[in-house]
Amino acid sequence: MEELLTQIFGYLRGMWRFRWWGLAATWVFGIIGAAVVYTMPDRYESSARVFVDTQSVLRPLMSGLAVQPNIEQQVTILSRTLITRPNVEKLITMADLDHEARTPAQREAMILDLIGDLQIRSTGRDNLFTLAYQDKRAERAQRVVQALVSLFVESGLVGKQQDASSARRFIDEQITGYEQKLSEAENRLKDFRLRNMALLGDSEHDYVSQIAQLNARVQEAQLELKEAENSRSSLERQLASEKATLGAGAPATTNSAVSEYDARIDSMKKNLDGLLQRYTNEHPDVVGTRRVIADLEEQKRRELESVSKTGGESGGGGAINPVYQQLKVALADADAKVSSLRARVGELTGRVAQLRSQAELLPKIEAEQAQLNRDYDVHKRNYESLVQRRESASISVEMNTKGGVTEFRVIDPPSLPLRPAAPNRMLLLPLAGLAALLGGMAVSFALAQVRPAFTDLRNLREITGLPVLGTVTMLSDPARSRAERRGLLAFSGGVASYAIAVGGATAIVKLLQG
Repeated sequence: MEELLTQIFGYLRGMWRFRWWGLAATWVFGIIGAAVVYTMPDRYESSARVFVDTQSVLRPLMSGLAVQPNIEQQVTILSRTLITRPNVEKLITMADLDHEARTPAQREAMILDLIGDLQIRSTGRDNLFTLAYQDKRAERAQRVVQALVSLFVESGLVGKQQDASSARRFIDEQITGYEQKLSEAENRLKDFRLRNMALLGDSEHDYVSQIAQLNARVQEAQLELKEAENSRSSLERQLASEKATLGAGAPATTNSAVSEYDARIDSMKKNLDGLLQRYTNEHPDVVGTRRVIADLEEQKRRELESVSKTGGESGGGGAINPVYQQLKVALADADAKVSSLRARVGELTGRVAQLRSQAELLPKIEAEQAQLNRDYDVHKRNYESLVQRRESASISVEMNTKGGVTEFRVIDPPSLPLRPAAPNRMLLLPLAGLAALLGGMAVSFALAQVRPAFTDLRNLREITGLPVLGTVTMLSDPARSRAERRGLLAFSGGVASYAIAVGGATAIVKLLQG
């Protein structure tokens, strides 16, 4: 620490030797600095304040129905990205600065100056922005700020409309694509259902339900068949115990029997017409009904032949037994019903066997159907979501266009400055004076280093490397002391006069500006 202080004091002694040179340099630098500050061109600043109102009544009312973007964030980003080259080129045209740039180089320089000088300052959360610009001419500064305000408002409104249009166009393209995907998925699902209708069944009956339902129908048909066979056996026993004809003198019933056959045949034909309206020609009930009609017609023919033979052999002495004829008709009906039920049982049993034989294909079919249904559900869900978002985007566009969700208000219009805002000569003059003082000290230090002198015994011994036997001090007389005092006073007066000159120049500038 002692060595450092010794070195510092050595530097100060060396600078004191050349103090007059430093003072002269200070005056020269100060005069030059004052001239530079005074000759700096005046710059006028025009400013405007714009308030962006994002608190609209429609925003809480339309919550959930319309898209609610972060308006504050959008405005902040707009304020930070507004000063770009395309916007500055547009601003030059809006402010009528084209005629001042006659060459591409001048225009490029103007664009760079504007990008560097344009200012957009935000106060933070209040969405209050200050737009400012400095120029050598006050009127041009006002025009530039006016154009910047218009560009700020226009960029905010146009940007929202462009974003909404782009979002609407993108959603429409996605909806068109998903419509095609949804149609393709529906066609694939329809073709799959048509190919596997027998195994899939309808929406309420799957494969297991179909098997159970067919088994129940088979059991029911088998029970009806057994009942019909028992009824037919009973009729056969009753028919065997009855006589075909009655004794002589009994009334003939041939016409009544034939009429009964005709009535039954007509009834069965009507039943057949009803079945054909519901089923095809290959349906078991239709086939069984036609077989019954054919059997009744055959019985009617045999009955007529039997009656004619019996009448010829008996010479007309006997008559047909009506009970016997009724039993034969009932037996024929029973035979027809048994045949119909056997055909039904066979058909249902065949269906059950066919379904059971295809049971091993069921897991594969169900997996394929699950995949198709999953793809269809995904496309349908995305399609419905996009349609909903499109309606929400439409409402948002209408709300922004008609409702005024974001409103730009010009609080303070661009001002026409009457006094220059820069340079701040009252600040620059003292700074220039201080810089000149530091420059004078630097000159003294440089001269001391160029023409060094030994002022300390230790310094002399360290630099020369020779032993120093002693020192001889200078004795001052009264005349020399008076000369040193006069020199110190003169130097102090020079420094004081320099400070007074700097203060006086600053006061004069203040009076001129005031």
